[in-house]
Amino acid sequence: MIRRFLPLFALIGAAPAPDAPAPAVHANQIGFLPDAAKRIVVTDPATRPLDWRLLDESGTPVATGKSRVFGDDPVSGDHVHWIDVSGVTRPGRYRLEVGGRAAAHPLVIAADTYRPLAKAALNYFYQNRAGTPIEARFAGGAAWARAAGHPHEVAGCFKGPDETGTTWPGCGYTLDVTGGWYDAGDHGKYVVNGGIALWTLQNLYETHQAASPFPDGSTALPEAGNRIDDLLDEARWEMRFLMAMQVPDGQRLALPVGRQGRGALALTPVDAGGMAHHKVADRNWTPLPTVPAEDREERLLYPPSTAATLNLAAVAAQCARIWRAIDPDFAGRCLVAAHRAYRAALRNPEIYAAQGFTGSGGYGDGDLSDEFYWATAEMYAVAPSPALAATLHRMAGGTGPLAGEPSWGSVAALGTMTLATAAGVPAAERDAARQRLVALADRFLAEGERSGYHLPYGSDRYAWGSNGSVLNRGVILAMAARFTGARRYRDGAVDAIDYVLGRNPLDQSYVSGFGWQPLRHPHHRFWASQFDPRLPGPPPGAVSGGANNTAFADPVSATLKGRCAPQRCWIDDARAYADNEVAINWNAPLVWLAADLAMPATQPTPPSKG
Repeated sequence: MIRRFLPLFALIGAAPAPDAPAPAVHANQIGFLPDAAKRIVVTDPATRPLDWRLLDESGTPVATGKSRVFGDDPVSGDHVHWIDVSGVTRPGRYRLEVGGRAAAHPLVIAADTYRPLAKAALNYFYQNRAGTPIEARFAGGAAWARAAGHPHEVAGCFKGPDETGTTWPGCGYTLDVTGGWYDAGDHGKYVVNGGIALWTLQNLYETHQAASPFPDGSTALPEAGNRIDDLLDEARWEMRFLMAMQVPDGQRLALPVGRQGRGALALTPVDAGGMAHHKVADRNWTPLPTVPAEDREERLLYPPSTAATLNLAAVAAQCARIWRAIDPDFAGRCLVAAHRAYRAALRNPEIYAAQGFTGSGGYGDGDLSDEFYWATAEMYAVAPSPALAATLHRMAGGTGPLAGEPSWGSVAALGTMTLATAAGVPAAERDAARQRLVALADRFLAEGERSGYHLPYGSDRYAWGSNGSVLNRGVILAMAARFTGARRYRDGAVDAIDYVLGRNPLDQSYVSGFGWQPLRHPHHRFWASQFDPRLPGPPPGAVSGGANNTAFADPVSATLKGRCAPQRCWIDDARAYADNEVAINWNAPLVWLAADLAMPATQPTPPSKG
């Protein structure tokens, strides 16, 4: 709801009347880094600048000034002012006064602001592991311990009619697909969403391996102490699952080839060996709540898709690069899987994910050009060759400006990010990729200047999982900072995470366990205390999908339709899956960005030589 204030305060722009509401202060609720931006948004109807003071714990003013009036912001529905206290760098607790009134909460400056968040956000993935018990000593307490969900998961292919009338013949094999991560609030495991989530964690390692943010033993994991980086231990859990989803060689399956209209699909027998099944999931939706170990629905492999196959090729190639000096045998298995998947996708380039199933998310994608570019870039980064270089430049996404930040269905930026960061990429390719990412980062910064909440996201369309989009923009801005050494890009990355951690019109930290108003009721079948007090709420470090003004898909979020400004279309309710689901592909950029900000600011990466 748009806030309304007394008009007298707006007219005089000076000391408020005694009964006037205090200016509302919106800031990152966990704090600020000493050497980064410290931007605060104030909502107040005043049309003239407001006086402000920042006081230390002794009450001594350390900075004063006047707000910058941004004005009306249609995306939030607020009339906003900006305050910048970036000049204050001394760690400590501070109190902000605006217009003679103190903000309700202190502001904290600390060098370790993001370290606890990075560790908690990574632990999200352990907590959502399938096929293994979740132990209290690794999960942060007995409340989050649970029995293994779907252990010894050997599944066969969906057989019979689906919701569109397509009759699927099934397959003559089963796959042991035990393990991996549950995708989101349900118990499905999806290759296309697992792909971008895994890529993000592996890229965090690859980009930061000179000074790893998660060295062995630094996090709470069963594998800690095995002399392997903890980030890679978690990544390998998913990588093994994704490789297990690969169709055995020599298998012919009846699949939908090419674009088809609505209704029953025409199926054509194809050589599907090396393709990846799109997902393994329940036949029917389970209710809220459902503890993973108590899921009684039949588990099924759903038909392979070209998109899933290219996701597997991309992350398996990335895995081969990363692991070849750490565990050559595992790297070799990844490389074999990558080649099998890439060849299978070239052989079957237009098998789109079928959408006629209940019990799991569809993850349909009608444009596979970006997946082909991404997978080709990953294969090229493993072993550059003139043929792969020529293929990259022919493909959509290979040249020209990037369209935007990555998402599960739009992955071209992932290929460019790999070309910009992976060791062994020739100088010309690497430097061109960096230039494209910096140009994209410049676009995001310009959008931030037009945003009332100084968010590097200028659209008035907040889609499902908008927080993931914001965080992925933060990742690209952080990369630009590494490439150039320019502080403005790191400050832009801080703007992105500031929004997610409370600098938004709802004064809401979208991350559980962090901030004075954290996420409490995500859409999740185990973290479901809203439905059953015997079950836990979310552990620290889970990020909500966030504001969504494009798809009011559930009855709870539908109550907001037509009644909310775009950034206000959100509700902390476990029933509101369109707003408040959690998912691996949103938590992964939270890990990446928090871990990057937890590291000292880097000097620019020198241009490639060669």
